[in-house]
Amino acid sequence: MTTPQPSLAESATQVRVRRAPRLPVFLLLGAVVGAIVTLIVTGLAPADPKIGFAATYGYFCFYGVPAGVVLGAIVGLLLDRRSVRRSRIVAAEREQVGPPEA
Repeated sequence: MTTPQPSLAESATQVRVRRAPRLPVFLLLGAVVGAIVTLIVTGLAPADPKIGFAATYGYFCFYGVPAGVVLGAIVGLLLDRRSVRRSRIVAAEREQVGPPEA
């Protein structure tokens, strides 16, 4: 017993295709850039001998890394918005594949 196959017009549909950025990559990259910028800014000032450079850098990382994450998120969201505007509509067909016949 065979089931009737849908016609081509029934299985074709319109879909929107776009290249969306991966936001976790932008968040991680922002955190790394924030840590590097914090290292540079901390290195420009003389370190307090009582506290030390590493403790000062670690303290300011609490501010630099979240700021980098926020900036990375903003850049990722702006690129995501841009990808929505550059999306295009294409026709897609659905195809079902059954088990191979013996």
